[in-house]
Amino acid sequence: METYTVAYTAKAGTTPPAKGWLNQYNRDYYGGALMFLLGTGAVYKGLSYNVGTLSRMGPGYFPVAVGVVLALMGVLIALGARSNVPAKQEEYQAPEWRGWICIVLSIIAFLVLGRYGGLLPATFAVVFISALGDRENNLKQALFLSLAMAGVAALVFWWALSMQFPLFRWG
Repeated sequence: METYTVAYTAKAGTTPPAKGWLNQYNRDYYGGALMFLLGTGAVYKGLSYNVGTLSRMGPGYFPVAVGVVLALMGVLIALGARSNVPAKQEEYQAPEWRGWICIVLSIIAFLVLGRYGGLLPATFAVVFISALGDRENNLKQALFLSLAMAGVAALVFWWALSMQFPLFRWG
């Protein structure tokens, strides 16, 4: 395959013209605009419900709050799209199939074990299988992370929030 080099003379501190219509700056503009639109849509839909107050939240409170945060983050991303630091050219990388497969399998394992095994086995499985999707993790790290997250899930969801999700269920 032949490669072509194009000579480009520029002033110091400027970036060369981007290749293609979807460069790093355009991606940030479009991503920020999409986040802004989704956020304003969530706020618009959330306002059709009773929002309530901070002490007595209604069903529209959470969608409005998340929508406002999402819209503000979208504006910040779009405004920060034109920074002085040039975007680093990234080479094409093949999809990380190991990570995708592990995440999908962990969700399936959580659904099955949550139904038939309870909170602790389901949480352990989702974290352990997902952690194996990262090539930098080994079995020991995945095991310790899974045990810690299962403990946090038991503490937060079962004890503190008293959710009706048993720690263990057989069958």
